[in-house]
Amino acid sequence: MRTPLLLDIAADACPDRLALGGYGKALDFDAYRARASRVAEWLAAKGMANTAFLGMNGDALPVLLFASGMAGTPFVPLNYRLADADLNRLVARSAPAVLIADDAMLPRIVPVDGIELVGRSAFEAEFMTGAASERIDLPEAENDIAVLLFTSGTTGDPKAAVLRHANLTSYVMSTVEFLGAGEEEATLVSVPSYHIAGISAILTAAYGGRRVVYLPAFTAEDWVRIAAAERITHAMVVPTMLDRILDVMDETGEALPSLRALSYGGGKMPEPVIARALARLPHVDFVNAYGLTETSSTIALLGAEDHRIAFASDDPAIRRRIASVGQPLPSVELEIRRDDGSPCGIGEHGEIHVRGEQVSGEYLHKRAIADDGWFATNDAGWLDEGGYLFVEGRLDDVIVRGGENISPGEIEDLLRSFDDIADCAVLGIPCEKWGEKVVAVIVSRSGSPDTAEMAAMIRSRLRSTKTPEQWFFRRELPYNETGKLLRRVLKAELAEEVCAG
Repeated sequence: MRTPLLLDIAADACPDRLALGGYGKALDFDAYRARASRVAEWLAAKGMANTAFLGMNGDALPVLLFASGMAGTPFVPLNYRLADADLNRLVARSAPAVLIADDAMLPRIVPVDGIELVGRSAFEAEFMTGAASERIDLPEAENDIAVLLFTSGTTGDPKAAVLRHANLTSYVMSTVEFLGAGEEEATLVSVPSYHIAGISAILTAAYGGRRVVYLPAFTAEDWVRIAAAERITHAMVVPTMLDRILDVMDETGEALPSLRALSYGGGKMPEPVIARALARLPHVDFVNAYGLTETSSTIALLGAEDHRIAFASDDPAIRRRIASVGQPLPSVELEIRRDDGSPCGIGEHGEIHVRGEQVSGEYLHKRAIADDGWFATNDAGWLDEGGYLFVEGRLDDVIVRGGENISPGEIEDLLRSFDDIADCAVLGIPCEKWGEKVVAVIVSRSGSPDTAEMAAMIRSRLRSTKTPEQWFFRRELPYNETGKLLRRVLKAELAEEVCAG
């Protein structure tokens, strides 16, 4: 099954239901499909292998995603936050392609063979304004690659993750009820187009029959304002967004009575933040979603009832599940494995492996999935006795001290139990004696944290080798726009600071 069929069957079933945009200007599903088919005809006539996009969120984005699928060209959203040199390398790798770019970003692009550059305003004037034309019946495309997403490239050149139509539609149809949304429902999308959550939001909303409203770029003030004005019922945020949203709600008194469900993911959610959210928004169902680009988005969920049970429980084994990502989806298989590939026992730490139709595990010109379908995620984690998955971060982030592998996650969890800790990161810094030494970077609410008390707790709960040997203080930690802690950026800063000291 191809991704455009998700829009096609929704438009056939409920052509007049609002599908895309804010009140007063929203397209219904029939017009949505008609615009996508017109754009697909235009793309097919261009004859380019790929359709690339560089720009902020907006209604043109989902139209382009479905149109590229109809035309048989992979959709390639590019990260506008990259430095110009890095961005232009990805542009060149996208060739041959039609590249639709925000007008303000056009000067950043260096002309290159095989790239036809189209300004967004010109594109929108031709295809996104005025009454929608009639739908065009196009021959079914043969290319089975739906999306190419470039990875962050923190350890080398970014890899182009391949997501095929079969991967994406399998994920959508196994997790979303067809037209399960009410006509009044609307989802607010603030994650960028080049993140898998931005792609899956488009596809799941179309299949579920839910209207999509875009926030071009996130600010907490705009998020709260649009959520209230558009009577948003569903949204996805990253942990750093949620904390700021709650601040704005406290300042303005906005209660967001229409909001029903809020999913979060992309990074570790501090327990005080989700506790505050549950208290501030008791009418909202909170869901923690864990997934990867290579798995077509979510593979495990901590549901709304799981949140409530964990916070209400006095049993430490149940309470700690608020820090988990829940249980694997029924449509995927998940195992924790040791270095030798053997499965880990309950509570034993190892690498997360996953298998299922939605799992791509593939990069352009490189297959990263085993012959039996299992994909090694490079994420460290463990399962408890109830099958709840605890993710400890990337294996690359493991600290190797004197030959011992130390996970930063368990140390960070202990630090976050202190009321004074607003945020924290534990890292390994090069050390002649041990190879790496454990250091902690903390954001203190008081400005005068008791690091001796924190060290004593870590030493008593874990052991001395996991106790930070140095403490650093920051007003805030570096995150990307999808909530990922930029550990390598922080590590490089600290290495320079240690050397300078």
